[in-house]
Amino acid sequence: MTKNKKNLQIVSGPLTNKCLIAAPDVSDVRFATSVIYICEHSEAGTTGLIINKQSSVHFAEVLSQLGIPAGKQENQYPKVFWGGPEEQIRGFILHSSDYTGFETKKITDEISLTATIDVLAEIAKGKGPKERLLTLGHTHWDAGRIEVEITANLWFVIDVDKDFLFNCPAAFKWKKALSMIGVDPLMLSLEQGSV
Repeated sequence: MTKNKKNLQIVSGPLTNKCLIAAPDVSDVRFATSVIYICEHSEAGTTGLIINKQSSVHFAEVLSQLGIPAGKQENQYPKVFWGGPEEQIRGFILHSSDYTGFETKKITDEISLTATIDVLAEIAKGKGPKERLLTLGHTHWDAGRIEVEITANLWFVIDVDKDFLFNCPAAFKWKKALSMIGVDPLMLSLEQGSV
């Protein structure tokens, strides 16, 4: 895609293993101030997980609903995040690649995704991946749609590392991500995406 005077960025290359950062003027409450890790970007569309909006559901509740015995170290359980509006009852574990289970999808050498209950059972036992983030639900855009939204300046695209994904506190992720690209949310014009 080409860049015109009113666009802040050019969309080029695959978005897998990048984060979408909601522009400050995104008005859709589902996506406002969201940081979305892109797990897959292909001709079939784009799928990601919102990684900075904590859910009211606790990990122990997820285990209970699945009939998985809870371990004794509940303080070691990962927080549960609202991953997006699609399939909100389905769990997705974004985790370090030191764990490989049934149907684990390796995104990079350091980051993997598992959406089966075997990883939850391992975490409940105090095992499983060292670094992990559980979301309920995910985001999805049909082919070409996210490129249109990025070109309209609804999203910024940034490269992220494992430390940002798993160790940056959720409450600070959006502002931290903007600062990584030199953007101050208070300084952006609300007219930036208009045509």
